[in-house]
Formats: sequence, C-alpha cells, structure tokens
Amino acid sequence: MAASPPVCDFGWQAPDFRLPATDDHSYALNDLKGENGLVIAFICNHCPYVLAVIDRIVRDASDLSALGVGFAAICSNDAESHPADSFENMAKMAREKGFFFPYLHDEDQRVARAYGAACTPDFFGFNADLELQYRGRLDASRARAAPEDTRRDLYEAMKQVAKTGEGPREQVPSMGCSIKWKE
Repeated sequence: MAASPPVCDFGWQAPDFRLPATDDHSYALNDLKGENGLVIAFICNHCPYVLAVIDRIVRDASDLSALGVGFAAICSNDAESHPADSFENMAKMAREKGFFFPYLHDEDQRVARAYGAACTPDFFGFNADLELQYRGRLDASRARAAPEDTRRDLYEAMKQVAKTGEGPREQVPSMGCSIKWKE
C-alpha cells in the first residue's frame, strides 16, 4: 500500500538512538552526522519504490558526503511478515549495492515510531544542529525511476542546508510502501 509522509516540521529535533548496522558496528545519532548535517533514510529491501531508486540513493549519499552531510539508512520493517527485510538480507543488499554508509536495523521499530516514519523511502534531512530541514522525496521517481535528468530534490535541498542551515520552504513529500509494523 502506498503511503506519503507529512510535510516538514521545520526545526524538529532529531531523536537520539543507537542501532546495529550491517557492518557489524552500532551507531548513535551523533556518530552519523556530518559537519553540515545528516540525512536519515528509512528504506527496506523489498519495496519497489526503494528498489527503483536505490542506486540514486547511493549516488546522492556520496555526493552529500562531499558537502559534509552524513547519511544513514534504517530498515524498520517487520522481518517476520516480510522476510526480504531481515537483517541478513539487509547485509546482503548493503554489499551488493555498495553502501558506504551505515544500514541500520530498527528491529523493535522504536526509531521509526520516534521519527514518525511513514513509508519507504522516507527521507529526513537535518542541519548541523540536527534540526529537521527537509522531509521530502529523493526525486520525481515513484515505483519506476524517473528520467536521469530529473531534478535531485533531496540533494538540492541538503546542498542548501549545508550552505545555509535551512531547507527549502517548498517540498514535495516522498511516496512509497508503508512501514510494515509489527502486530
């Protein structure tokens, strides 16, 4: 079922957490941020919306890293109902897709609930003070990738955040599969 998150709540403070990652480390929020900000992306392995843009997510994470913006992905889906989203399959996807950023496992779904994550993908862009400045889409892609020359909404927004500390006032929400909550 497709879902879309609410609009950006500018200035909302990122809740802290510590989660295990597919690289055999665990990370807290402050471990992830760059000097100019942080993007937290709620993704999963099975969602066609994520699969359509996963290579673009990796590209944008790399390009944002060069701007001093940290990046991490979190999978919060119930792996019992969706085995493709198990920790083992997360590690496999991270290897196959060349994730250089942490891919975190939110098994008890506390972090997704604290952030109000609604769908996969769901992007939260924070400034250097970890205040929310972007809650929008990666680009105009949906369950199929948009053309290559499509505007890079997340990248452009976070480039602005890196320079000014503030995100664009006009943002288009992401769309994707709903988070698969545990019963």
